[in-house]
Amino acid sequence: MVELFTDGACKGNPGPGGWGALLRFNGVEKEFWGGARDTTNNRMELMAVIEGLRALTRPCDVKITTDSKYVRDGIEKWVANWKRNNWRTAAKKPVKNKELWEALDAEIQRHQVVWQWVKGHSGHRENEIADDLANRGAAEAMA
Repeated sequence: MVELFTDGACKGNPGPGGWGALLRFNGVEKEFWGGARDTTNNRMELMAVIEGLRALTRPCDVKITTDSKYVRDGIEKWVANWKRNNWRTAAKKPVKNKELWEALDAEIQRHQVVWQWVKGHSGHRENEIADDLANRGAAEAMA
């Protein structure tokens, strides 16, 4: 089982932001991060998971730990209905961040995924690392 820990950060919302992902397999950890000059926290939360999954070179069993209820609920509760409704919400409005939701949906189709939510900034070691990586991505985006 591959473990993926993700987080997003934004300095202003919208504003410069970053994403961070920590992958662990057989005790080996690898860090990934990136950012964007003009983005939102939710976009960075999504990018963290997308980029973490893209780093996997073959289909895997993946446990994804995120502090984003937006990402977890979006995948577990909302995306099936959005797809059925041609990417419209229950209120018939276009889904925000549609292209990222489509990318995430495509990535998770390659893997067997289990989702876990963790409270952010609560001392969870891997979530704190992902947060640091996201802040690094945001700082690089502002440079």
